[in-house]
Amino acid sequence: GADAETVAQFGLAGEKIGVAFQILDDILDVTSTLEELGKPIHSDEKNQKATYPLLFGLEQSKQMANDAVEASIAALEPFGDNADMLKQLALYLLSREN
Repeated sequence: GADAETVAQFGLAGEKIGVAFQILDDILDVTSTLEELGKPIHSDEKNQKATYPLLFGLEQSKQMANDAVEASIAALEPFGDNADMLKQLALYLLSREN
């Protein structure tokens, strides 16, 4: 029952959270250890996948993830405290280690 603008804002936030998750997952595959991550590392490289770190470098990938998180939070701002859980999820991604 939400209006089109609300649906669009949540859609944008969800898209940006998903992009941030993928970028950070790609980064962890390069920078983490098997013990930290709990799954095989460097599997993207072994499978010759096009990843953010491969295409853009590690530092630019980190910046892109940060930008995606900031964009998701900005998209959620109109909803104030009602969107706090999603904002916290987005911020958590930046501190994710596994």
